[in-house]
Amino acid sequence: MELMDEKIFINELSSFLNSEVNSTFLVTKKELREDRNGNAYLRLKLADKTGDITANVWNNAQPISKLFETGDVIRVRGKVTSYNSQLQLSVEKVRKLEEDEYDLAQYLETTSKDINKLSDTLYDYIENIKNEYLKKLLLNIFDDKQFYTKFAKAPAAKSWHHNYLGGLLEHTIAVTKICDFISLQYPVNRDLLISGALLHDIGKVWEYNIQGAIEFTTYGRLVGHIPIADEFICERAKQIDNFPKDISMKLRHLILAHHGEYEKGAARLPQTLEAIVLHHADNLDAQTVGVKQLIASVQNDEAEWSEYDRLNNRYYFLK
Repeated sequence: MELMDEKIFINELSSFLNSEVNSTFLVTKKELREDRNGNAYLRLKLADKTGDITANVWNNAQPISKLFETGDVIRVRGKVTSYNSQLQLSVEKVRKLEEDEYDLAQYLETTSKDINKLSDTLYDYIENIKNEYLKKLLLNIFDDKQFYTKFAKAPAAKSWHHNYLGGLLEHTIAVTKICDFISLQYPVNRDLLISGALLHDIGKVWEYNIQGAIEFTTYGRLVGHIPIADEFICERAKQIDNFPKDISMKLRHLILAHHGEYEKGAARLPQTLEAIVLHHADNLDAQTVGVKQLIASVQNDEAEWSEYDRLNNRYYFLK
């Protein structure tokens, strides 16, 4: 196909297989590597609002690497290729764009869900909480407009799942729906479980920063979203007169234990029925959406397998 200078989106690149393209992308990963012969090459992950693609700079990798950083938007000239049935870009030339040369909205993926409907669902859950203290706590947090604006825009992760604008709200509602269903099957404290589901990841509002690519804040990297959420919830609970200590303790346990294992970042192991349920609901949504995103990123309709999932050490069959 003819070389084009206007924006070509990642979900359009399959139409340019074995052809040269000239387009702009957000750099979300950048790594200098060596091939088997000891020659340096540059491995990139490029993205826009339609997805991402792996790219390689085979020639002049080191000097080209100095031209831009992760989080920059770059114009690349290169060839669309296929490797292991996955589309890639073989990049020949790179130019970093200045901020006035692009609209960042073209490069940041956003939840496909309706933010207003997700917000309505969140408040429906709060409205149905019967425990007056838990309801007051939830309203104290989510009625804070400054906080909620950040919460509704935040991603739920840097790379694996819901790693896009609005991802945190989408993930929170999905986990809460799973917990709501499970509360009909097992003898859990529904008010406590739903409250924990709505609050379990709120620390991610401060854990991540979006300036082009999703990156950890210094606070997020040093402290982490679980302790951040625990501290935030404790501060807000103190603003409510006579907030029961036992409810605070049980709710904090849900937050501190929702990662399930110490090796996966949990501050405590789940030691209540509600904590067990929340952990599995959180992991179910995270893993399912993570795999769904990996499968959706495959650009080649003929591919039988996804790219390798380094987190779970496997490929996924597509047919």
